[in-house]
Amino acid sequence: MRSAFDKLISWTGLALAAVLFTAGGLLTWANIFIGDQVHDQLAMQDITMPAGDALADLPKADAKALEPYAGSTLDTGAEAKAFADHYILVHMNAASDGRTYEEVSGQYIALSDADKATPDGQALGQLRQTLFMGDTLRGLLLYGYAFATIGTIAGIAAYVSFGAGVVLLVLVALGLWHARRAEKPAERLVAERVVQMA
Repeated sequence: MRSAFDKLISWTGLALAAVLFTAGGLLTWANIFIGDQVHDQLAMQDITMPAGDALADLPKADAKALEPYAGSTLDTGAEAKAFADHYILVHMNAASDGRTYEEVSGQYIALSDADKATPDGQALGQLRQTLFMGDTLRGLLLYGYAFATIGTIAGIAAYVSFGAGVVLLVLVALGLWHARRAEKPAERLVAERVVQMA
């Protein structure tokens, strides 16, 4: 009875290990696919991370966040986030005195046609357009960062799945070994009874 139970548990563990190895393989594929896509899509934009004077003009905290990537091609999620949050956003805030696109756009829309035609109205319209383009680029870069993070999580989950699968295989082997040991006393008992009956 004990042997049969050990075998049942062991074969169930083997099935679970197979599921974990399959999941690990799929998660590895997701990690590689997402990493390649993020790299290729960002590299196609041909953005060079700011360096030198471009960093010197930024607030210290923003310059420090960009320093590790200075002069490199923007092709990773971490670079995309740094560029979006510490370069584009800084310039957008400087141009708009910290106002958002929504605030500037609302102010521009509220102007009459005559006011929009004035130099101040045209400057506000250009600022609105600049903020719109900046927000769009920031959003796309931060999506790249988000997908890169998902890829990283998939890679970590793949390692966990493979590790859990290996642990289960060891437990399966121990369970089958124990099942064999549990069978042997029963076989001996049967053999002894056959000898006694003879």
